Amino acid sequence: QVQLVESGGGLVQTGGSLRLSCAISGNIPSVDSMAWYRQPPGKQREFVASILRSGTTNYVDSVKGRFTMSRDNDKNTLYLEMNGLQPEDTAVYFCVIRVPNQPGYWGRGTQVTVSS
Repeated sequence: QVQLVESGGGLVQTGGSLRLSCAISGNIPSVDSMAWYRQPPGKQREFVASILRSGTTNYVDSVKGRFTMSRDNDKNTLYLEMNGLQPEDTAVYFCVIRVPNQPGYWGRGTQVTVSS
């Protein structure tokens, strides 16, 4: 019954901003961390950002200084604030709940397209 639903994707020009949201429902007893991944067209899925239960965040080098991951525990929602978007950021973005000894829980993804 766990469900992750991403929203906030869309078409934006180079240099623009978007905020992605991930609404989480269902019971997840054990959580290692939460993360955002993305898959550009024709390319492999790649890590973007993660956040630990403590609040510590980590980012892939290519988005450092531009993207910020956060969470709102009261709303059961993850966020990815994306600034200074570049065409290379074009991808389907997925939110992920990492759990022990499992592939984790994945949303269906939301499309982000950055025009050049």
